[in-house]
Amino acid sequence: MSTQTSGAIGTEGSSRRSFLRRGATVAGGGLFAVAAMEGMTIRAASAQDGRRDRVLENNGGYGELRELTRVDPESGFEQTLMLPEGFDFGVFSVAGTPMPDGHLTPLAHDGMACFATGDPNVWRLVRNHEERNGPGDGTPTGRVENRYDVLGGGGTTTVWVRWEQEAPRFEKAWQSLSGTIVNCAGGPTPWGSWLSCEETTAGTGAGWAQEHGYVFEVPSDAPQEVAPVPLKDMGRFVHEAVAVDPATGIVYETEDQHTAGFYRFLPNTPGELAEGGRLQMLKVKDEWNFDTRVGQRLRRALPVEWVDIDDPDPSDAEENPLAVFNQGWDRGAAVWGRLEGCWWGNGGVYIASTSGGDEGEGQIWEYVPAGRSGGHLKLVFESPDPEVLSFPDNIVVSPAGNLVLCEDTSRDLPALRGLTRKGEIFPFAYHEGWTEWCGATFSPDGKVLFVNLQGSTRGDVADPDEPGRTIAIWGPWEKGLL
Repeated sequence: MSTQTSGAIGTEGSSRRSFLRRGATVAGGGLFAVAAMEGMTIRAASAQDGRRDRVLENNGGYGELRELTRVDPESGFEQTLMLPEGFDFGVFSVAGTPMPDGHLTPLAHDGMACFATGDPNVWRLVRNHEERNGPGDGTPTGRVENRYDVLGGGGTTTVWVRWEQEAPRFEKAWQSLSGTIVNCAGGPTPWGSWLSCEETTAGTGAGWAQEHGYVFEVPSDAPQEVAPVPLKDMGRFVHEAVAVDPATGIVYETEDQHTAGFYRFLPNTPGELAEGGRLQMLKVKDEWNFDTRVGQRLRRALPVEWVDIDDPDPSDAEENPLAVFNQGWDRGAAVWGRLEGCWWGNGGVYIASTSGGDEGEGQIWEYVPAGRSGGHLKLVFESPDPEVLSFPDNIVVSPAGNLVLCEDTSRDLPALRGLTRKGEIFPFAYHEGWTEWCGATFSPDGKVLFVNLQGSTRGDVADPDEPGRTIAIWGPWEKGLL
């Protein structure tokens, strides 16, 4: 491949890589026909469900979706999406493409946030890479002297994007955290950094050079690889995402296991996470080991409290990934089904339980703190059917205060879906294929939604089976609810 150059996002043209069409097809209709049929199905499913949650007519005000194809001008990768009329998109920073620092863009684009730079037309994205090659199987990231683990192929890249001529323009990307593994999600902080989370507790017993399962902080303005410091007081478990309360500096953390906990980290010094603090796990008040996964009622306010985790970095975490969870469980903490995305907004934390609910297709919860001792938990949405919502993963609060949900599903048309605070849901975008949506995040001015399509998590970074890529979507947001 050619060396990396600046390129306008969204250029049309031929592709050196054929678009992977692994989804279902309908004769004479293609992607659009599949989605139209799905729209009728989800409306029927919603009507039959009889709950307050419903699929919004007219796709939340954005109207019907139509096919649009764009090509990454650097790699030639071709991408087709379904988006509402008036919206456009671009694809850029594809896995395997060279970066100016001499490294290749890593595999498995995942969690991400967008940060202001002081120039209203320039933004920085900090992006996770959920690379899952085993020790010695993949290509380690970054320079040897900067890696947390000399064998690790995950970490973060930082991406520089400029708004120019009414469209975002990709300028460059570079490695900003290296030598970590399975960097799935994380979250932005109010002080301008990204918290990158390892979704594994693998360590030296599995052949790695270091123990894993930690959170790492990456300043968004770092011009090169940062010193990798594991924030051990924040816990060693199968991390997913974090959200920070801007008023208190408390960090909320999710755990991606079928038996999972919801945690908070109370820093000794707000904004200085490396100075340590106290880890706690959520407990529903007056309920012992409350099971959020089944039998829940929408919008019921559940008062909560928090129980301490005495040992956030247990020595047996590699052999027992539930070593942290079990400490909270023994004190009556609640259990969840695969907690993945979380995001701060509207005075609280929105949490995605990917496999929660009576149908096992996902729940969206809201936690609103009340001081430092408690707060209330509320179920905002539970999927009654996989065609309404299937396995919500990363989430983000939109400029209008509603939610964008990234589906992590084996269905043929993974969707980006809008969800209102009233529990009304609608599809906003589809792509055809098997790879999941990840890392949705809005630009600081709300003009652009950046989101990732993950691609392969294993294999050769120079020639991935399906490369991860970042997507920018822009258009008339004011027409609808996002």
